[in-house]
Amino acid sequence: MAFIDCHFFSDALGLSASMYVVIPQPAAGQIGMASRGRRGGRYPVLYLLHGLSDDHTIWLRRTSIERYASERGIAVVMPAGGRSFYQDMASGPRFWTHISEEVPRLAQSFFPLSDRRKDTFVAGLSMGGYGAFRMALAHPDRFAAAGSFSGAVDLARYPKKVRDESPEWRREREAIFGRGGKVAGTPSDLFALAQGVARSRGPKPRLFQYCGTEDFLYQDNLRFRDHAQRLKLDLTYREDGGNHSWQYWDEQILAFLKWAVGK
Repeated sequence: MAFIDCHFFSDALGLSASMYVVIPQPAAGQIGMASRGRRGGRYPVLYLLHGLSDDHTIWLRRTSIERYASERGIAVVMPAGGRSFYQDMASGPRFWTHISEEVPRLAQSFFPLSDRRKDTFVAGLSMGGYGAFRMALAHPDRFAAAGSFSGAVDLARYPKKVRDESPEWRREREAIFGRGGKVAGTPSDLFALAQGVARSRGPKPRLFQYCGTEDFLYQDNLRFRDHAQRLKLDLTYREDGGNHSWQYWDEQILAFLKWAVGK
């Protein structure tokens, strides 16, 4: 497995940006590491998003994603999204444009990554779980499947849920979502996006959703699960007694890869 710490200029952000990338390689002699690397061609790719308090390094630091990807012959692109909730911020950088449009385009130009829908996946945890579902539901023609682990999937409720947490968060929330923070019915609303996909005659991504019953986002995840099921979307839902922690997210990224690309 090759690891690239990639730094590049982002036109969307107007500044230099970063992403971690791991790519399989034919390395049969590497001890303790199964590899499905191949010579030539382009690799299936997973775009993997981080949570609110993390950055693009976190998946490699907290999980065995490199080993899981190597065993399945899939590349993983892990971009930096700041604390943006993957939005084009009301008063700040255009992170949605950067993550959803610019990063895939540049990654495919830099590295041997497939641009075929059947080879393209997106997943994330917490804030990144929201971002992953938004990417797949906003661009169902580009993503075969998406995974959300303990996702902030009901963003119309989430900012209000924590709005009195601190003056700092209130200022940050307004910078992201604007004064009033309206999300319901906008292109940032997963419930509205899911309804649009369900009504469309176009392709529909498969969805993988996990949340622990002790997670503070559990009720939000139940609401989205029920909504997706009413719409008859292809949703696989899993829960256990977990909370908002890496013990469960490491388990679930492996489960997602087995579900999405096979054992």
